[in-house]
Amino acid sequence: MNDLVIARSLFGTTMGFHIIFATIGVGLPLMMLTAELIYQKTKDHDYVIMAKRWTKAFAVLLGVGIPTGTIAGVQLSLLWPGFMEVIGRVMALPFQIEIYAFFIEALFMSIYVYAAERIPPWMRISSLVLVALGAFASAVLITNVHAFEGTPQGFRIENGEIVDIDPWAAFFNPSFLVTAGHVAVSAYTTGAFVVASVAAFKMLRNKFGTRVYDFHKKALMLSLIVGGIFSLLTALNGHASAQYLHEYQPEKLAAAEGLFETQSHAPLAVGGFTDRETQEVKWGIEIPWALSFLAGNSFDTVVIGLNDFPEELWPPLFVHTLFNGMVAIGSLLILLSFVAFFWNKFLKKDRFPKIFMWAFVLSGPAAVLGIEFGWIFACTGRQPWTIYRVLSTEDSVTTAGNLGILFVLFAAVYVILGLTVVLVLLYYFKRNTVLDDINRTKEKGVPLYGSNT
Repeated sequence: MNDLVIARSLFGTTMGFHIIFATIGVGLPLMMLTAELIYQKTKDHDYVIMAKRWTKAFAVLLGVGIPTGTIAGVQLSLLWPGFMEVIGRVMALPFQIEIYAFFIEALFMSIYVYAAERIPPWMRISSLVLVALGAFASAVLITNVHAFEGTPQGFRIENGEIVDIDPWAAFFNPSFLVTAGHVAVSAYTTGAFVVASVAAFKMLRNKFGTRVYDFHKKALMLSLIVGGIFSLLTALNGHASAQYLHEYQPEKLAAAEGLFETQSHAPLAVGGFTDRETQEVKWGIEIPWALSFLAGNSFDTVVIGLNDFPEELWPPLFVHTLFNGMVAIGSLLILLSFVAFFWNKFLKKDRFPKIFMWAFVLSGPAAVLGIEFGWIFACTGRQPWTIYRVLSTEDSVTTAGNLGILFVLFAAVYVILGLTVVLVLLYYFKRNTVLDDINRTKEKGVPLYGSNT
């Protein structure tokens, strides 16, 4: 691999690893807040136990998300100096504000963890609201830099110099709201289904009707309701995202759908693989006129095809597969949520079939995989640009060589970090079981949140 490919692979690996912790780090606080609110309303101790246990998991994940995010920031500076020159002068606001968002998240997380049993209910809820808002703001602000890369505003380059800088125009670039909204709702979806995955697995490991089984069933139903709502919102936001691509990045939309010829009444290609030679999507299913409707809310909307652009400016054609994978996973999660709700609430069944349970177990990893597909699609689909039609990836990369050894070393670090997180979580929750926490709630004077053995 040449140095450009290695630099892209290194930063892509870093972000691919970091995005797992960043996404769950946004989604899990909402689940903690929801459980705390239900507890304060119903006084059902199962929900406060959920909040406590998810808080402990969140703290561990945050402990890895912080250093991997720092590594990503350092790599941006070292690997992409051309890009950071523009960002430093035009788009520094999100990075500056994000510091305060993280400070709020960390501060009120500490208050909730260490003082939950010493503060009144309204302060507990307020702390979690601020944790959730801090996590949300961090994600939105960093995502805004990505939005700016797709729809750059607030500056011009004249004779190689950056002029007419307007940081607020850059901040509120055209795709800010759509991109930020998509990241937020998909993070809430992922956080909910990760919880559902663990709860379903624990239900399979415990006898039906036992105290622990009932606890995990409550967690499963709560997470499926939250996950169902936000997965549906993610799909609705996806429609807005398609329209944004149609207006601002037409070649990315064309690559996502394997569309080569500009046309009205354009079909939507589901599945299959894009063949550059024959300029068609092989083994795909075409839904007539659907792409035109998605792009412009009208069947006669003209969608621009790849052949209207020089071939060297085409995104990689495999983004069609990534896009389909993301959409398929999102659709599956919506279906799972609504089937589960119908089965439980309308059919009044007290237990799910085993095939449902294993589908719930797989929903968490599937949601994370969907996030990975979406992130890679978003970044790779913008190629060959770092900043769309302003700065190419080739002009952004460092001139330093010998990056291969760094790639190997960082990959090894991520493997070690990943294994460490799994081992720490397993160790902690084996030492502090659900039954232990249930028993603690029955004993006077025994702190629930302070039990960190």
